[in-house]
Amino acid sequence: MTTSSSALDDDGARDAADGTSEPADGNRESTDPAAAAPAGRDRTMRGAALLATLIALPITLLVAMLAFSKLSPDTPAAAPTPSATTARVQSTTPVEMAAPALAARPATVCRALLSQLPASIRDLAQRPVTAGPEQNAAYGDPALTVACGGTEPAFPSTDEVWTVNRVCWHLAEQADAAVLSTVDRETLITVRVPRSYEQPLQWLPTISSTIVASVPSGGAIPSGCQR
Repeated sequence: MTTSSSALDDDGARDAADGTSEPADGNRESTDPAAAAPAGRDRTMRGAALLATLIALPITLLVAMLAFSKLSPDTPAAAPTPSATTARVQSTTPVEMAAPALAARPATVCRALLSQLPASIRDLAQRPVTAGPEQNAAYGDPALTVACGGTEPAFPSTDEVWTVNRVCWHLAEQADAAVLSTVDRETLITVRVPRSYEQPLQWLPTISSTIVASVPSGGAIPSGCQR
């Protein structure tokens, strides 16, 4: 009987002629590194493509947004809102005011008042006057005026008086202005507020505070005056 040139070993492997063992089924697993290379390269290429996509997508979106902003019409800027502390545009022409002669005491009181009046009342800047700058002041255009001294106005005792910052005022309405007169000071202070300004009492707080600091109380104070 003829014997084969190779025999099975104990594990079922056949000895090859060169002395190496061979699987019984005759298929030997390849140990060549180049055989696994295509799969590795494929994974690397897919990863690189994914990374490139992730980088390119935000850039594409940014370019699209910039292009859209260039094509969209410009939005007009909002008009600035006037500020309560910004002076209005107004005339600098001296305001015509009378300057009656004052006795020594009222003249002294009026000089003290005028020296302490502010440069502006709300958004109305002070303007020059034609006469008596030591007893008259004017603000804004049309002019809100402050006059110190003069004859006390007569009004019914039933008229309402208004207290603003510890100063009591009588309000008389005229065709073109509201005229406010102090009723609790030794020297009369008269404020004339043009109709165009509306709500005349809103212009009094600063003036009242200056009056409290410079014009003493006095005279027959009405019962409705609450200070």
